[in-house]
Amino acid sequence: MDLKELLKVTISQNASDLHLTESSPPILRIDGKLIPMNHLPVSRDELKKAIYGILTDSQKEKFERDRELDFSLALEGLERFRVNIHIQRGSVEAALRRIPLYVPSIEDLALPQAIVDFARRPDGLVLVTGPTGSGKTTTLAAMIDLINRERSCMIVAIEDPIEYVHKNKKAVIKQREVYSDTHSFAEALKRCLRQDPDVIVVGEMRDLETIGTTLTAAETGHLVLATLHTPDAAQTIERIIDVFPAHQQQQVRLQLSACIQGVVCQRLLPRAEGEGRVLVTEVLVATPAIRNLIREKAVEQIPTAIQTGSQYGMHTMDACLRTLFEQGIITFEDAMTQVKNVEEFKHLLERKKTKK
Repeated sequence: MDLKELLKVTISQNASDLHLTESSPPILRIDGKLIPMNHLPVSRDELKKAIYGILTDSQKEKFERDRELDFSLALEGLERFRVNIHIQRGSVEAALRRIPLYVPSIEDLALPQAIVDFARRPDGLVLVTGPTGSGKTTTLAAMIDLINRERSCMIVAIEDPIEYVHKNKKAVIKQREVYSDTHSFAEALKRCLRQDPDVIVVGEMRDLETIGTTLTAAETGHLVLATLHTPDAAQTIERIIDVFPAHQQQQVRLQLSACIQGVVCQRLLPRAEGEGRVLVTEVLVATPAIRNLIREKAVEQIPTAIQTGSQYGMHTMDACLRTLFEQGIITFEDAMTQVKNVEEFKHLLERKKTKK
């Protein structure tokens, strides 16, 4: 099995991921769907040999010690890939995610105007959330690119692994990879505050220490961009607060209400015509009313505040799904897989039909 040839096919087929698993042909993910390649099933030995062929000696040593390995792969003449190597029932297997060579702009991605506004804030915390594969890293990269084009500032990004590679424009960008350049997100964040940053990018807020240090950085006059694996704005706020011990949670509510600038939750859904995917978003903007709800333990009222805050650039995921469905961009069936309030969603569509 020639892994480089498989990666070339991944690029030519415009697939987002390549999965290598024992006793199966290589599998591509195209527009969100898993599609086996026209290839013979791969044996355990053949698979291990191909995967070990792209590892350095230190990476092999780390993988054999930890039984897990994440890194970025750049082969000459190919795009970059984010690689996860793992063991499944004793077999060494891999998942490789394709990273385009160029950094997409906010215009390329058709992101909401609120994301432009967030990137232009001088300080505070901006969170991009959603499940794995929803494009969070790409949205962050586009925000970094906007800042890089518009501001003379120092940007320090802490990533695991580095995906999009940025070149200095107006800004100076330092990209630090966890495990290669630093021991952990939390450790890099502590040191980062001594590196004269204006903008700090946290690839993922994974644990209490990282979240605590991120909040502190956002409080002290830096613009902090970070990601979380949460499905909507209200649960994002709850996740940050709940990760702390009970006796600290009121203080964290005060911290978060003061420094939060906004939350963007996102999903990728198939386009109705069958090719490509479209971004679906929920946007929370930290208005005085939103900040007060966070302080007063009234997070359950945030969805209602988002619904009534369209003049501030806010919208719910359901509202975005409804708009995309009405425009014929996504199908009703795909919309329904993500809708939170099913009955209200159907009612709004019926009411729209009645008005017509």
